[in-house]
Parts: sequence; C-alpha cells; structure tokens
Amino acid sequence: MSKEKNKIIVTIVLVILIVLSVLYLIDINRMNNNKPVIFSTWGKNYKVNTKVSVVTSLEDKIEDNSVWCGTFNLIWNDLKNDLAKQDIVFENQTEVVNNLNKGTFNTSYLSEKDYYKIYGIPSRELKKQIEKEIKQKFSETSDILDDFSWESANQKDYFLYAMLKKEFEFPKEFTELGNGEFGNYKNVKYFGIDSSTDEAVRSQVKVLYYNSEEDFGIKLVTKTNDEVIIIKGTNEDTFAKIYDKIKQKENTFNEEKYFTKQDVLKIPNINFNVKEEITEVENKTFKFSNGEEYIIEKALQTIKFELDKKGGKIKSEAGMMVKNEGMSIETKPRKFIVDGTFTILLKEKDKDLPYFAAKISDISKVQDNVVEK
Repeated sequence: MSKEKNKIIVTIVLVILIVLSVLYLIDINRMNNNKPVIFSTWGKNYKVNTKVSVVTSLEDKIEDNSVWCGTFNLIWNDLKNDLAKQDIVFENQTEVVNNLNKGTFNTSYLSEKDYYKIYGIPSRELKKQIEKEIKQKFSETSDILDDFSWESANQKDYFLYAMLKKEFEFPKEFTELGNGEFGNYKNVKYFGIDSSTDEAVRSQVKVLYYNSEEDFGIKLVTKTNDEVIIIKGTNEDTFAKIYDKIKQKENTFNEEKYFTKQDVLKIPNINFNVKEEITEVENKTFKFSNGEEYIIEKALQTIKFELDKKGGKIKSEAGMMVKNEGMSIETKPRKFIVDGTFTILLKEKDKDLPYFAAKISDISKVQDNVVEK
C-alpha cells in the first residue's frame, strides 16, 4: 500500500475519533443539564427522568410524589349517573373504582367558568366541537384528543371529556429568594418572605396552624377566590385524610394566625406536567342499568401545574372512550401476508381493463440478492 493511501486512512481514522469524542461530550453535557421533570413547561415534549404518580380520587392511597385533579372524577360521574345510571361494577372490582363511584368530587366544587365537560357519540364532528369550544372558553388546545380513535363508532358508544383551567395571581409578588437545598438536591429555586419583603406581602399569608418547623399549615391569598394551602408534617395515606387533618389542626390552633414580622416563608417553585393512562379501568366489562354491556376502551388524564412568586396556573384534561360490547362482533385478526404465488394488476381509474398484470411465483425473478433456504 502506498504512503499516500496510508496517510488518507490515518486521516479518516482521526476524523472519526474526533467526531466520536465531540458526540460523547455533547451527550455528557445533556445528561448533566437534564433536570428531572416529566414534561417541558406547558409543552408536549417528555423528559421522563422522574415520575409523578396520578391518583384518580381523593380517597385513593398515595405515596410520595402523587398528584390528583378532579377532571377524571367529572367524567366518571357522567358515566355513572347519566349513562350507566348506576355504579360502575367490574368482575374484579378494585378500590380505585369503588372510590370513583363515591362521587366525592363533583361540579359543585368548581365555578362554571373554570371547567368544560361533554359526552356524546364518538365522531370527528364531536372532536371538532370539543376543540372549538375549549378554544372559545379557555383559548386552549387539547393534549389528549388525538390519542383516541374517532373512527368505527356505533350509535351506542360514548366519548366523555372534561377540561379544567385556572390561573391565579397573588395581590403582591412574593420575594424571589436565593437558591437553596431540598432533600438531597441543591440549587432549588424558592420564593417567599424574608426581611426585605414588603409588609403588604405578609398579609397574603394566613397561618392555619404552627406546631413546629416540621408541622405547620399556611394559606396564600390570591386575587381570585382561589386559595393555595401548603402544609408540612402529615403522614396520612390519602388526600382526603390530609385535608381532614388540616381542618382538625386549624380548629384546635389558638395562637397567632397572622404572619408576623419575625416569621419567614420559603416555598419552592413548582412546575410539572404529567399525562397518565388510567389502565385500572380499561378493557373490563361492566353493565348499564338497562343490562347492556360496555367496556372503557381508553382513559387518559393530564395535569399541568405551575407555582411561583407571581401566582400559579393549572390545566387538566380527562377523556374516556366507552364501547358497547353488545353491538361489537368479535373477529379474528386477518393476515395479508404475500409470501407465495401472487398476482399484481395496475389499472387507471374508470378504465375497464388493467394496463399491467403480473403473476409471481419465483421471487428470485423479481428481487435481487435473495438466498435459497
């Protein structure tokens, strides 16, 4: 091999090594800077390094990093009360379904301006109607409608949908505090009240109770009728029990309930976006009161939430496709596998005869590089 060729080969190898090194450094940098969030802010791009667990009812058992929003309860109530006209009962009933049937959360706990819900026969027209009406009411688009199939519905199928959207501001901005630590993490963004904070901001904080640094509850006042309750020091295993405990402690707390000049407040910024498929209710047969059998083909819920020194916002959707089993005909999957003699025809539209035809039995005649068995 000539010296010139050797130089070319060495040059190519060096270029490849340099490119691989650059790609490795880029990948390391991405991993170091990739923060553990579920979605980018208010967007649709996943960054699944951690997970927030979604529970469907206030009575569901919770673990660390759990979240609930009432949108799924709204469509479940419609399924139970308006369509099935009785509790939803599966053969192997779970506590999740029992809790949904309780109907603890309903529209009476929301202002009408803050939610939208609808159900009807699944169709492209219903999908367009939902898109139009959430645009008119909330200036929003859906993150879940495209995940459902809108074809081949019959007149006894149903699609149920709900959206909740709220935005709130604090009367005065809280102070942006220096970054701090949270558990095993550092460089965490905080807002709250320190010695530099304007006195008017303190009036936005109502003390529910204070027993120690590890056991307290506060309420943040907003410009609207929304209240932001933040507590520390509860070990209850459902959100319903946590709320009951807050009320108990508040009712027995007899000390100062206003935020004094000596008090300090430090709250981490919150920003998450989770999309959850509620698999526990899917593909299980249940009956309407008229005896007809149904299944929930797909159930989805999204919850987006932000909180910072200015205020917060939440957007949540829930959707459920319900199929009538009585009208569906079970069919075996069809297999259109062309692995033997076949014929192909080509024809112009509206012509009576094809302009090309071929019958193929030996694939080696029409395809290169095939190997015999």
